[in-house]
Order: sequence, then C-alpha cells, then structure tokens
Amino acid sequence: TAEVQALVRLANEHRVPLWPISRGKNFGYGAAAPRLAGSVVVDLGRMNRILDVDVARAHCVLEPGVGFYDLYAFLQKEKLPLWMSIPGNAWGSVIGNALERGMGMSPYGDHCERLCGMEVVLPDGELVRTGNGAMANGALWHLAHHGFGPSWDPMFMQSSLGIVCKAGMWLIPEPEATAQAMLHLEGIDDLAWAVDVLGALRLQRVIEHVVVVFNYLEQAFLVSQRADWYQGKGPMPDDVIAQVIAKLGIGYWSIPLRLYGYEETVDANIRVIQKALAPHLAKPVEFQKWRRGEPIENSAANIPSVLSLQAINWYGGRGGHIGFSPLLPLDGRRALEQFRANKARYAEAGLDYNTTFGIAERFLVNINMLLYDRDNADQCARVTRLFDTLVEDSRQRGYPEYRTHLDFMDRVAGTFDYGDHALRRLNERVKDALDPNGILAPGKQGVWPRAFRGLSASAPAAEGASPAARR
Repeated sequence: TAEVQALVRLANEHRVPLWPISRGKNFGYGAAAPRLAGSVVVDLGRMNRILDVDVARAHCVLEPGVGFYDLYAFLQKEKLPLWMSIPGNAWGSVIGNALERGMGMSPYGDHCERLCGMEVVLPDGELVRTGNGAMANGALWHLAHHGFGPSWDPMFMQSSLGIVCKAGMWLIPEPEATAQAMLHLEGIDDLAWAVDVLGALRLQRVIEHVVVVFNYLEQAFLVSQRADWYQGKGPMPDDVIAQVIAKLGIGYWSIPLRLYGYEETVDANIRVIQKALAPHLAKPVEFQKWRRGEPIENSAANIPSVLSLQAINWYGGRGGHIGFSPLLPLDGRRALEQFRANKARYAEAGLDYNTTFGIAERFLVNINMLLYDRDNADQCARVTRLFDTLVEDSRQRGYPEYRTHLDFMDRVAGTFDYGDHALRRLNERVKDALDPNGILAPGKQGVWPRAFRGLSASAPAAEGASPAARR
C-alpha cells in the first residue's frame, strides 16, 4: 500500500495518468486496457494476500490480487465451513469484481453489497479507511457497513476516485443442506411466465440467489462451435436452432434453481417452488439434495470456473465478446418484449443472439453477449454498430446499463441525462475536487477530469457517435 501511495504522488508530480487494475480479467468489458493512451497501468495482481478469515462471523479480508480460485483453494485447504459467491467467469479478482458490481448465483450474489470496509489510496496519495475502519482500533470494520456520518464505500465502486488496496468481504456460512434443479422450457414465450413466477419466489426469498434464465446458445457454445451446426450467412435459422435444442436435450430456455439452509427449510421451499411451477409444467421439477459432509462438488456451492469463456470460440478465429448489460423492471411481459426487440437487432447485424436474464429481487439484469472473430473486420464493425443501437434502444425504454465496455463508457454515461446531465456534472465536480491533476483512471465510467475534458480523443462522445469510429 505504501508503494501505491508513493506511485500516486509521483504521478501527480509528473502529471502522468494511472490506470489501476486488480488482475485485468474484466473480460467482455475491456479487460486491463486503459481508456487514455499514454496511461501507466498499475497492476495490483501481486498484492494477493488473504489477510484474515473470521469463521465465526463469516468474513475475510483480502488484497485486490486475490482471485476467486485463490480464495476457494484456501477455504478448501483449511477445511473452513465457509462458501463464496462467484461470477460466471471466475478468473478475476474477488475485490475487483465486487467493485465493478459483479454478480453471482448464490445468496450473496450481489457482490458489491458484500464488501464491508475498505482501505483506499486517494488520488493525492492519502490513505483512508471507510466505515468503522475510520476508528483506529475499530472492532467492527468488516462487520457493519456504516460508520458515523456519510458512507463512502459506494464512492469507490465503478469509480476513479481511489485505489482500493484492502477490503473486507462477507462469506456464506456453510449450510446444513442444499438442493438444485435445472428447469428447461421449450417455448420462447415461456420467458414471460417464468420471470413472473420465479420473480415472485425471489421477492419472497423462497429463492435467495439471482435466478439466471439463459437461452440455448449458452449451452451450445460449451460443447460446440457455430460451424458444427450451420455455415451459412446471417443468424442461424429457427430450424437449425431446433436441431441444436433437440440434439443437446435442452430447452430454448434453461434455468438453474438452487436452495440453501437447514434441511427442513430446503424441503419446505422445494414444495413451495413445485406448487408455484405446477400450472406451467407437465411434471414437477426434480431437485437433487445435498447434506453437509457430502462432497462439495455435489452441492449447490459456487465453485470457480472459466467454462463460460468457451463462448468466444463460437465463430472461430481469434474470438472475442462484449457484454451489453441493461437493467429492466421485474416484469415478464417487458422481458419478453426486450428479448424479441434485441433478437431482431442481432438479426439485422447478422449475428446469433446469446442472452440471459438474471432475476434479482426487484429487477432483471439482461446480459447480452456480442460474440465475434477479432480478425473479421466486417463482423467487428457490425458488432460496434449493434452495440450503439442497443444502447439507444434501451435509453428510449428507460433501461439503464449497469456496466459496460471501455469503448462505450462515454456513450452509456450520456444516457443518464436527467437535468441536462446533472449526474455527469456532479461526478466531474467530485473528480476535480479529489483529483485536480486528473491522474487517476481518466475517463472511467465516462467521468473525465478537467485536465483531459477538452481533448478530442477523450471528450464525451456526441450523441450517437461510434467509439470505434472515434478511435
């Protein structure tokens, strides 16, 4: 941490912009690349210590270089009765993912909400501790989110206002029992009732994890490439998609369901779920149960994996992907409308549509992957145009994007336009106050410091402008 402070002070002295990363595995959203050419990347990957694990109160204290595999291996090696939540691709940093508001399929799946107490280097090199860590001998730093006065933890999430060098993360006490099932739905229109029924169960906390509804392509790319099914131009035809579904034995939609807790509670919730789904299914959904002491691989625990990165091989070549991730109200009709509208946009771009809907407590996270071959210039151009179109479509519907790729941060920030972009002006005022030299992550989340605000290469994009064209 002292080295980070010295580096930040040196950058201020020489007016050199810094771009801090935890591990740089932010795939689909820009990875380790800085927004501004000439920036020095501050790689915190070697700050990789697990500083503390409190079993009784189920939390740990980590440096930003600790990855999901690292923490999982530690908990297993030490045989600690604690579980963790992971995102779909678990190659990255536990702290970094939480700071970017990453999500996972566990009761603690809203990762940023599980951060509690940070140690942060400010843009001038000063070190602060948030929350109850502001008390020098504070005993509740990583146990209670809020200290006395304003709470600053959220200020360092998706921001350029500090470098987090240490943070507390809440873990899941190992449950007595778990159960899991896979629900396959055949029809596209089944999305609407599934969102409404499972959303009600989520709101009542019968189901405590983000329920992910993913379409057929999510499973197809795990075991195959597009060329195995279809080699024509444009998106795969419906009859080919039907062949994929039949061959793989899946539905158009697949939905993993997981339950955690005391065995009596898990059994009761299974009955509640089966009753809620009964009007829509030919037979009850079957759950596989697990009890404490059995192999963890058979449980509903989150186990790190990078299997989802198979997606980039779909088109072959040097594969890549960009995530387009708007939020919607928890409403099945709106989800189906969003699906059909986005699917049509993908068809216009000649691309296969890969989408998931994550059911949170009161909203949906609609993650759409734009898959492409990085050596196919025409396909890359179509992906860029498609992304811009999707952003504008969502803006018109009032659906904000919660996280975006580096190339589109200005474009997405511009959609938060209430009060003639009052939020942007507030962000800029705070940025200029804390970072007057503009050295820390200029342009992150579309917030440009005064020192770079007027440059044509870094100024916020004009409405409708393409980031790729701007480069």
